[in-house]
Amino acid sequence: MEQHLYQLQRHLPEQLHLDNLIRLGERHLRVTEVLTVPQGDMRLPVRVIEMGSQAAGAPAIGFFGGVHGVERIGTQVILSWLHSLIHRLQWDDQLHRRLEHIRLVFMPMVNPGGIWRRTRSNPNGVDLMRNAPVEADGRVSFLVGGQRISRHLPWFRGRAGDPMEAEAQALVRVVEEKLLRAPVSLSLDCHSGFGRRDRIWCSYARTHQPIAHLAEVYRLKQVLEATYPHHHPYLIEPQSLNYTTHGDLWDYLYDRAREHHPEKVFLPFTLEMGSWLWVRKNPRQMLDFFGFFNPVIGHRHHRVLRQHLPLLEFLTALTANAGNWLPTGPRREALTREAIRHWFGGDPA
Repeated sequence: MEQHLYQLQRHLPEQLHLDNLIRLGERHLRVTEVLTVPQGDMRLPVRVIEMGSQAAGAPAIGFFGGVHGVERIGTQVILSWLHSLIHRLQWDDQLHRRLEHIRLVFMPMVNPGGIWRRTRSNPNGVDLMRNAPVEADGRVSFLVGGQRISRHLPWFRGRAGDPMEAEAQALVRVVEEKLLRAPVSLSLDCHSGFGRRDRIWCSYARTHQPIAHLAEVYRLKQVLEATYPHHHPYLIEPQSLNYTTHGDLWDYLYDRAREHHPEKVFLPFTLEMGSWLWVRKNPRQMLDFFGFFNPVIGHRHHRVLRQHLPLLEFLTALTANAGNWLPTGPRREALTREAIRHWFGGDPA
C-alpha cells in the first residue's frame, strides 16, 4: 500500500487529490467507477462524480479533463472547480437550492494511463480525440488531422475497423447516459497547447460548415460578454475555423445527439488553454515536453487554477437558466445569420 501511495504521489497526484475530495464531499456526491486502466501492478480508476438533481427533466452540464495525458492542467482545473463546489456546499444554501434543479457531472481523468506516462495518447498509443468512427469532410492536415500510419507517431487514430479505445467508450457512455437525455445539456472539455490565447471552442471539427446550433453558441458568446465585460479574454469561436480532424469524440457525440435526441439541445465546448504563453514567459519549459502544455512556475500554475473558475460558474448558471437565454423562432434565425457573418464572413446559402 505504501509503495502504491508513493507511486501515485510521484506519477498521478491528481488521483490522490480526487480521492480526498470524494471523502470530503461524499454525502453530496454520487461516484461511479466506469473503467480501470492497468498500470504495472496497479489499476487506475476512471471515475465519474455527479452532484445535484437526478430528475430526468433537469438540465445537465459535464466537465471533462485529462483526455490527453500530457495536458494535465485540464484535469487540475476541473479538480479546482470540484474543490470549490464541495467546500461551498458546507455553507452555501443558494448552491444547495440550485443543485435541486440541475445535474453536474465530472469526469476529471478520462485517460489516467496517459497522465501517468505524460503522453498525449492512452497506453495503447491511441489519441482518444482522433479515435471516434467519424470521417472529416475533405482533406485534413497531415498527421494533426488524425493518422493510421503508426501508434509511434502522434495523433494516431487506431487501426481501421477496431472498436474505440476503452477510455473513449467510457466517455461516450457517460455523455449519452448523463447528458444527452437532459432537455438541455452543455459540456466543457479542458485542454491546453494551442497558441497564446485561451479559447472557448464550439467542439465540432469534422467540417468547416456551421453546426446546427450555431445560434445558441453565438448567443452564449453574447451573454458572456454582456455579463462579464471585463472577463478573462477568451477567444470564442468554432473549432473548425482553426483545423478539421477525423475521429473527434465530441463530433461523434454531437451527431448522435442530433440523430437520437433531435428535440433536445446539446452544446459541447472545449476550453483550449493557450500554453504557448507560458512557454514564451519561461522558455526553459521547452527543455521538458511536459512544459509545452502546462504552467510550471508556481504562481502561474495557481493563476490558471483560479482564473477559469468564473467561466465554469457562468456555464453552470447558464445551464440552470437555459430557458432565459436560448433563442427561439425568428430571433434564432437572425442570430444564425449574424453568427455566420461574424465567424465565417458571409450569409448562409
